[in-house]
Amino acid sequence: MALTHWAFIYTAPGADPERDTRLVETGGRKTSLVAVEKPEQAVALVPQLVADGVQLIELCGAFGATWTAKVAEAADGKVPVGSVAYGAESIDPLCALFG
Repeated sequence: MALTHWAFIYTAPGADPERDTRLVETGGRKTSLVAVEKPEQAVALVPQLVADGVQLIELCGAFGATWTAKVAEAADGKVPVGSVAYGAESIDPLCALFG
């Protein structure tokens, strides 16, 4: 089975997943880009993303291990869930972005 549809969920101030979701289709592949204001919103989105055919979920922005685990639990083992991690060299620039 080839990866043809994945979701990238990220946090952004004031984001509303009802409004701030885009589907990008290129080369026979789909990427669902979903902005959430708070990590807990991602948990609620997972069952629908899986039902829509998403095969993999990647998280970015303040999810950490706890929320990544909660999103993975919501996926119920049906799709892999991963998260973006930043090295120590990124701490200062991240703090500048997110306070």
